[in-house]
Amino acid sequence: MRIHEYQARSLLTQAGVPVPASEVVTTIDDAASAYRKIGGQVVIKAQVFAGGRGKAGFVKLCNSENEVKAAAQFMLTNRMVSKQSGPDGIPVKKLLIASAVDIESEYYVGMVIDRSRNVPVMMVSREGGVEIEEVAARNPRAIVKEWLHPHLGLQPFQVAKLIKSLGFTDKTQMRDARIALLGIADIFLKYDCSLAEINPLVRTPDGRVMAIDAKMTFDDNALFRHKDIAAMFDPTEENPLEIRAKQHDLSYIALNGNIGCLVNGAGLAMSTMDIIKLHGGEPANFLDVGGSVTPENAVEAFRIILTDPKVKGILVNIFGGIAKCDVIAEALITAAKQIGFKVPVVVRLEGTNVEKARQMLKEADIKQLVTATELTDAAQKVCAAV
Repeated sequence: MRIHEYQARSLLTQAGVPVPASEVVTTIDDAASAYRKIGGQVVIKAQVFAGGRGKAGFVKLCNSENEVKAAAQFMLTNRMVSKQSGPDGIPVKKLLIASAVDIESEYYVGMVIDRSRNVPVMMVSREGGVEIEEVAARNPRAIVKEWLHPHLGLQPFQVAKLIKSLGFTDKTQMRDARIALLGIADIFLKYDCSLAEINPLVRTPDGRVMAIDAKMTFDDNALFRHKDIAAMFDPTEENPLEIRAKQHDLSYIALNGNIGCLVNGAGLAMSTMDIIKLHGGEPANFLDVGGSVTPENAVEAFRIILTDPKVKGILVNIFGGIAKCDVIAEALITAAKQIGFKVPVVVRLEGTNVEKARQMLKEADIKQLVTATELTDAAQKVCAAV
């Protein structure tokens, strides 16, 4: 689960990390009111789940109430288009109005799970303010890492090493940097984060060390024990079809293509998308119905796929194991009756109860349904159909 920057700032404040004063607004009038409270130079940031806000014009410095109103009107009435938003862009419903700070130096501080070592790792870099992936590709030595003991957490000697690598020597700055590092580690471990980062952590000309941007995501499987974090979920920033799928125990991610995919198993779903592209098509989604799928959930999967107006064809690829082929066949027949297939549906079934499933589909005689002998045949047929 992702949260907004303003929510991440709130968690940092609770952890004692210095953060500039700010307010969250949803209207132009509220933005003007927030400016009158904060005063001076402020920064206005669109609160959306996509990067590239600055280049897209959705982060602006303002020095007056009129400038704040103009910036708020632009952001709240235009869709933000960036590399991460997709070509259609995303609407902006909330704005962060924060006190601006002069920046002398920018740093990166973040934590993730290192899957190769199965422990959390803290990463810092003197090259803050840009995507850490860019730094890793351009200059991997610029990133200093410390791996945490799974029970002991971030140790004092590790904090000292990381602060030294960031180049802090002033005692006050070292103290504030230590607070930031410990704060991120505390949040990451306490709330079962999958990512927690401050980018950038800045040093101001007057010697302050502050967090002026933050990003955090949380392990969905642990949210049951963090009700306060779960309450931060913003459904308006998520694809409604993805939320709908989650409610029916389906793993669904919308993509930009026109061939819908209904598959059981994440690896098979990835392979299915690959072979669609191999034969000239573009997948419209990743959809894994899982091993314990019910006929009802499988029907809902068809409803979700067909709700996407971009879908011009569907590839059903089932390798029956726990999820039996006849269950999917039953769902296909039910979906055809209840929803109706207005686009070609190519079906490839193999595995448990496959002969029974094929017989069921043959007897149902569903219009727009095409059977395939194997996966390559299925991919070629659905690509040709669209």
